[in-house]
Amino acid sequence: MSKTPAKGRQVIQGIDASGGYPVEYRFSHARSGNRHLMVVFANLFAPDDYGWATGILDNLRSNILWIRDRFEGRNTYYLCKDMDFAVESSVIGLISKVMNSLGLTPGDVTLWGSSKGGTAALYFGLRYGFRNIVASVPQLRVGTFVRDVYPDVGRHMLGEAMPDDNVRVLDAIMPGLLESGANPDAHIYVVSSPQDEQYGSQVEPFLGLLQRYRNFNFIFSESPFISDHGKVTQRNTPPLLGIAYLLVEGIAPRIGLTRHGYEEPDADRSPIDAFLKSTSVVQDSFAPPVVTVPAEDGMLPSEGVRFEGRAPGAVRVSMWENGRYLASAPVAGDGSWGWDRGQAWSPGPHAVRLFSVDASGYQSERVDVRFTVTEYAVAQPGVQAGAAGSAGFAGAAEGAAHAGFRENGSAGY
Repeated sequence: MSKTPAKGRQVIQGIDASGGYPVEYRFSHARSGNRHLMVVFANLFAPDDYGWATGILDNLRSNILWIRDRFEGRNTYYLCKDMDFAVESSVIGLISKVMNSLGLTPGDVTLWGSSKGGTAALYFGLRYGFRNIVASVPQLRVGTFVRDVYPDVGRHMLGEAMPDDNVRVLDAIMPGLLESGANPDAHIYVVSSPQDEQYGSQVEPFLGLLQRYRNFNFIFSESPFISDHGKVTQRNTPPLLGIAYLLVEGIAPRIGLTRHGYEEPDADRSPIDAFLKSTSVVQDSFAPPVVTVPAEDGMLPSEGVRFEGRAPGAVRVSMWENGRYLASAPVAGDGSWGWDRGQAWSPGPHAVRLFSVDASGYQSERVDVRFTVTEYAVAQPGVQAGAAGSAGFAGAAEGAAHAGFRENGSAGY
């Protein structure tokens, strides 16, 4: 079964039932011949128990394998159910089958995840020798964490009574791997923050062990936009994706120990706002063009519509309709300008937006002219010759009962 997300990347869904537990997955083929595999583990509360599966990784050129963390109805950290580590064996079995089917090696693989998924990325990456590990806000003392914070998950993993011996076993898994120096050449990227309520118990105590790794990179995010554990990865998504784009191209950046995130959301912007206003293309002090023809809200014929007016200080007047450029009318030395479209206008209402442009390229505020084009002839007052040299007058006076005439101050009929 396959489905295509909004961005158009085809995703194939499957189940590998060859191990002790069936493992559900999603897979997407690489683009442009890329020879890399990104394995994605899910965080707690990830939609449908798949992590980073909302399209955010769609532009990566690598193969992508998303693994679902749902074994007999609940999360397991991809490790165990009732202390049965056949879950772990089933998960690494799936990764190995996909990797081997692609003709790749552990050196061509990145393990990726945040929170619970970050723990899984670190665990499988260190234990099974994968080259790249990206773990945002992982938990490194798993037993205590699931017992105290997510007891439903704890009972599923540790057993219904959550005995202390089992808690100690899970607590020792990650520190034990780090102390043993497993996979010493791994490129490890960990993101954390002092604003993460889990930092003091789940990350900080193990930084010394992590720093023994020659390719360990630590991004310590001190952003004011981080308020809790869940906001750390959200705030660091751009740098995390930057690392991902490099890793899948075979480039492992060295970041070292990095602190960042010193935004000033309440900083005074008045100096930059003043500068931007003074140099803005649109200037308040530069008068918009004056339009004398056509009259506002006038009724005009489709042929012969002409624009005229004045724009002192401008070199041209730019005209647009519905966001579409119409023309630029040059401005004469005396400030006058005029423009005739030279073709018929469509019947109906029109709104033409105009602005002046000076020799430096600065623009005036906008001005709109509205008029209606009619398919019918628009009569104008005029003089027509009558029979035997007599003079006749004809025209239109909409809304009037009669038309009066005067000559030299004397009333006519």
